[in-house]
Amino acid sequence: MKKIYSVLVENRSGVLCKVAGLFSRRNFNIDSLAVGETDDRSVSRMTIVSSGDSRTIEQVEKQLNKKLDVIKVKTFFEDESICRELLFLKVKYNKTNRRDIMENCEIMGAKIVDMSTNLMLIQMCDTPERIQILLDMFKSVSIVEIARTGCLALQKCTETE
Repeated sequence: MKKIYSVLVENRSGVLCKVAGLFSRRNFNIDSLAVGETDDRSVSRMTIVSSGDSRTIEQVEKQLNKKLDVIKVKTFFEDESICRELLFLKVKYNKTNRRDIMENCEIMGAKIVDMSTNLMLIQMCDTPERIQILLDMFKSVSIVEIARTGCLALQKCTETE
């Protein structure tokens, strides 16, 4: 079972280390971790995707709430959120596969953001599942480098907020 933790923390050095240490000490797995400032520069949002049984997930939330630098913790399941990931993919191309690469990018909504005589840098922002589909499509192409952000997520809008 995967759970998403949206954690507002004080934007200070060492906070990321403390939160990651909490997971490490208890042998909880982090599937994805993304951190960035909010509209208030003194506050950052950590989006942590973790998997485990219901007891583990409950423990993580309790332990996060005990940390001094943690302002607020929201937890939700994947189906209760909108989740996006950013991918940069650098591939080698030649005359025979150039057109196929460009067509696959168009079909998947990816953009070619840089090119040289034999390399393309592709960017895609989408769900983790669609990112994986694009990567699977390029298995037959020579992939040079991959960079992924991990999941950024917010809970879906409801009228009770």
